[in-house]
Amino acid sequence: MLGSTPTTSDADTAESAADPDERLTEHVPSGRLVAQRGLFRGPDPVCPDDLYARVVRGGAVRDRQRLVVHPGSEVTMDTYFGRFPASYWQRWTVVDQVDVEVTASGTGQVALIASDIDGELRTIAVHDLSGQGDQVTLTAALDKFVDGGFLWVRFTTDDAELTVERLRWTVAPPKRLRPTAVVICTFNRADDCTKTLQSLAADQEALEVLDAVYVTDQGSDTVESRPAFPEIQQGLGGRLRYLRQPNLGGAGGFGRGMYEVTRPGQAEHANLLFMDDDVLCEPEIAVRLTAFANRTPSPTIVGGQMLRLLHPTRLLAGAEYADFAQLVPGKVVRNALDDVDLTVEEVDATGTPTGHVNRGDKRVDADYNAWWSCLIPAEVVAAIGLPMPLFFQWDDVEYGYRARAKGFPTVTLPGAGLWHADFDWKDLDKWNEYFAVRNGMIVSALHAEIDPKQIARVLTSRISRYLLSMQYGLAATLIKAAEDFLAGPEFLADGGASAAKEVFALRADYPDTIMHKASDVPGIRTGTIKQVQAGPKPSNNRLTLLKRLAYLAMDRSVHPIGAVSKKDATWWHVSQFDTAVVTDGSQEGVRVRRRDRELTIRLAKQAAKAVRRVIAEMPRLREEYRAAVPQLTSRENWRRLYDID
Repeated sequence: MLGSTPTTSDADTAESAADPDERLTEHVPSGRLVAQRGLFRGPDPVCPDDLYARVVRGGAVRDRQRLVVHPGSEVTMDTYFGRFPASYWQRWTVVDQVDVEVTASGTGQVALIASDIDGELRTIAVHDLSGQGDQVTLTAALDKFVDGGFLWVRFTTDDAELTVERLRWTVAPPKRLRPTAVVICTFNRADDCTKTLQSLAADQEALEVLDAVYVTDQGSDTVESRPAFPEIQQGLGGRLRYLRQPNLGGAGGFGRGMYEVTRPGQAEHANLLFMDDDVLCEPEIAVRLTAFANRTPSPTIVGGQMLRLLHPTRLLAGAEYADFAQLVPGKVVRNALDDVDLTVEEVDATGTPTGHVNRGDKRVDADYNAWWSCLIPAEVVAAIGLPMPLFFQWDDVEYGYRARAKGFPTVTLPGAGLWHADFDWKDLDKWNEYFAVRNGMIVSALHAEIDPKQIARVLTSRISRYLLSMQYGLAATLIKAAEDFLAGPEFLADGGASAAKEVFALRADYPDTIMHKASDVPGIRTGTIKQVQAGPKPSNNRLTLLKRLAYLAMDRSVHPIGAVSKKDATWWHVSQFDTAVVTDGSQEGVRVRRRDRELTIRLAKQAAKAVRRVIAEMPRLREEYRAAVPQLTSRENWRRLYDID
């Protein structure tokens, strides 16, 4: 829902962002820079302990920052959050060595281990612990890790117990530390956003690296309405900057943080740390991204990784790029980890176990980083401007590629992660697919030289399959996406608000877009619906497509009615039904798809017209969109959209 006018909270501890923020000043370091903390379990019981410290032998008690290793035991920090990404620090920063500082009591041994690009291990240093309150520093040169490799520590005991009280990885600090401002964009996820803020406030050491926390609230169900809001303000210690504004999507919400932090009078050198509102936040990500960004030789975008919230030991991707020819973001860089369980033993190309868990020893370079957690230096904003007003989806992709074109790289940092809702548990048949396609076409036009016929083939293929699958609302959504792209950059003048309204209205005319309870399907007795499983995948997609089209032309089907699982809901299976009751990707309900031959023909004609225009007009539109970027991403344009005097 759109708000009436943008407002700023007048709460005492959430000072107006319209005033210069005195907290956003560079600091003189007081000692060595903490690059990452040694943590032995997560901030929430949902977080798997083996992502932090793994008991290899014997037993141990793992607390957040305290580890008790029982006699005759071994605990390794060769884990996702336990490893130090040596390769990335050597390649991208000015740091040439790292210290591991350990405070421990009891008897045992600590060893500093390194891996290389092939996963082979070597021991860097070993120290025996045999007293009360030992403070040990182990040092590793960052000189053999350019192409890959990590560092970690291992604790072992014999006859006695060992207690580790503190573990820190530290590097030489810069002369001055840049301030960091977290920016959280939220829309009617007040409870989720509240939890994220509470998580940040609860970790005082992580909070110390943050100078401000901006929350751009674009919803009608607001964060400030929650009972915990005053406590959050107090816990954040004067850092909270709470803003209200109309819903301008992720681009407008994150962009508002950019607008505020980089306006004249603020710090010239600062970090903006974007973070989604609905994540399970690991506050350590602020420590790691901020430290890394403070040690790069030139301004560098530093991104965090996404772990899957419903499957919390799985990493989505090691690093990503966008396939402009297919209009697909989030492609996994070659040799990067790709949807792997980080606690499972890795296998090589032949399927042979390697003897260690998935760690991704090869260094990989990202083209961009999604904004579930991503640090952007203020110098990047000053050089390339604010986001494109794409509302949401592809805005982070576009910004990363625009920055890269100006010489600002993106580094996706291993071990800097948080948990976000699994993407494959979200259904494709949603209104936001409009933005996925329209914005994909825009970003492709801006940053690639793709043959218009290739884009036309992608659109034709997707729409054809949606029509055969009786997803008429989704087909109409994609057609509108293409038609609005053809309207040119002027269509972005309102930041995407009208497009969102129009898509909702358009889809309301198509019953197949409505989700129902599985036990209450309108017009159908659920007990009479038989589950029909899909057969083998076609060996020839083109031939199968022609067969399905022939059946459609003759108004014939194989199954009058049936239930179809999400896994089986492929175009080549669903296209065999008159009526299909299909499980929604979220597993929250079902959608009913009914064959409508006349509607199929009408939408096919509309799609064909749009596709012909894409082929004919793409060269002109490419130039128009590129020419419009400076104005669309300017402070003046966003000031107008924010309605700021």
